[in-house]
Amino acid sequence: MAARVLNVNVGVLGHIDSGKTALARALSTTGSTAAFDRAPQSRARGITLDLGFSCLRTALPPQLGPGPGELQFTLVDCPGHASLIRTIIGGAQIIDLMMLVIDVTKGMQTQSAECLVIGQIACQKMVVVLNKIDLLPEGKRQSAIEKMTKKMQKTLENTKFSGCPIVAVAAKPGGPEAPETENPLGISELIEVLKSEAYLPSRDPSGHFLMAVDHCFSIKGQGTVMTGTILSGSVSLGDNVEIPALKVTKRVKSMQMFHTPVTYAMQGDRVGVCVTQFDPKLLERGLICTPDSLHTIHAAIISLKKIQYFRGALQTKAKFHITVGHETVMGRVMFFGPAPANFNEEIQENVFDFEKDYLYQEEYLSKDSVSSEENKENDQAEVQLPKQQWALLEFEKPVTCPKLCLVIGSKLDTDIHANTCRLAFHGVLLQGMEDKNYTETFLPKLKVYKQKHKEGQVERVMDDYSVIGRALFKKETNIQIFVGLKVKLSTGEDGIIDGGFGQSGKFKIRIPDGLKPDTKMLLTAASKKKSKGGKGDMTKEDESSKNDSAQPVTISLIFKRYVFDTQKKMIQS
Repeated sequence: MAARVLNVNVGVLGHIDSGKTALARALSTTGSTAAFDRAPQSRARGITLDLGFSCLRTALPPQLGPGPGELQFTLVDCPGHASLIRTIIGGAQIIDLMMLVIDVTKGMQTQSAECLVIGQIACQKMVVVLNKIDLLPEGKRQSAIEKMTKKMQKTLENTKFSGCPIVAVAAKPGGPEAPETENPLGISELIEVLKSEAYLPSRDPSGHFLMAVDHCFSIKGQGTVMTGTILSGSVSLGDNVEIPALKVTKRVKSMQMFHTPVTYAMQGDRVGVCVTQFDPKLLERGLICTPDSLHTIHAAIISLKKIQYFRGALQTKAKFHITVGHETVMGRVMFFGPAPANFNEEIQENVFDFEKDYLYQEEYLSKDSVSSEENKENDQAEVQLPKQQWALLEFEKPVTCPKLCLVIGSKLDTDIHANTCRLAFHGVLLQGMEDKNYTETFLPKLKVYKQKHKEGQVERVMDDYSVIGRALFKKETNIQIFVGLKVKLSTGEDGIIDGGFGQSGKFKIRIPDGLKPDTKMLLTAASKKKSKGGKGDMTKEDESSKNDSAQPVTISLIFKRYVFDTQKKMIQS
């Protein structure tokens, strides 16, 4: 029986030119087809354009179980170039352990910070690698490494990676042009740290097969090979797999893992799957899966959290680059939260309840989104934030993805040289909308409402049980649709709108329990004052006394309207 091989996916992330590819090369023993900047445009530009994969095999450390076996680290070299952040997000979703590569002469840079954010969302463990220590003068090398190590520990102390190992190396002493005879520094120590950090990732062969394909090429006489990482389920020789983006199904003819033929592969494995009669140009990257197991959606409901390093508000109706699964498309957002009565209710994770009412929000609510004016007023009052917020995402073009997949919203059009985090929010896709006409067929089920509050004034009393109101509606408003709605007077009485009165937007209010004597006196005094004043001959003295005594009686109309209700009904509790 062959010794077992445990595969752990290690992401190599960091700022451009921090030496990620050189580090992957120094660590690996077997390069895959995609490794080490093989693409001609990558070599020409001297940067990694796509995810590169290679592997390192070592003896199984004791913490990972007894018996003989090998530990295989699949190294995923993610590009550090800012415009390629979508590729990094794609890579981070298949990573068990992350190496954040820092140029020791420069420290944290914009993209190292973005990689750290992605790591916090998508990854459980991290090792920081301080690279290029050969550039430090030998006499001062140790103190410079210690200084940068302290700096990194400080940076990480409020993240989930607080206290993670920090290792100093020189992956390619002398830089890219140096002869191959120069031995890397610190690599064997780094391998020992990786072994100590390795854990048994939870792998589940059951469920639908889903694989993220990152390279596709043909081999003469064999067929087309799709290489990638299995995200869920498993695959065997002879299985049918679907390429959902192209709506085609193919049979698996053969499979390899790092040049070794295999008959079976499962979640977490890095594998090449060979099929016949398929043009590799049609699929550079994407997903393959069990036939009919993925859905293509036009819109989605997600639960989300704002990324704390993103500066600025997240506003409803704004457009973001939305990465769903392994695709990035433009999408418009609408934020909503629980109705105020349910603010502190425990929310079931990864489930969306269509029976509940939700409150429309102009923006995502966070400590920094509540305006400074409000903070001045409620100096002591702690602003209450809901436990969970959601967003409706409407995509500019449909995306194919699994259910409950990771979603990241970013502003990738921000200047890449600006020292600012472009990742805005992350969340989980709870409900996708497959119907193209989802605005008619699906959205009306989503009970998101806006709270409306209108104010007017009582103009005069008609009798003990009715008054005439004004200034609540415009002249052209059809008052008929408001008939029957409840209103409240500032003096405490409850009323019901009975109908329009004349042509100028005035209306009649019925007071079922009758006006209080005080209210009647107040209103009678006010209307007498008005008629006594005549037209235009009110003295300054009269005016000031009017302002003092007769405060107008105001009318409050509060109702809610569901955003996606086609009939635009007004609802009162």
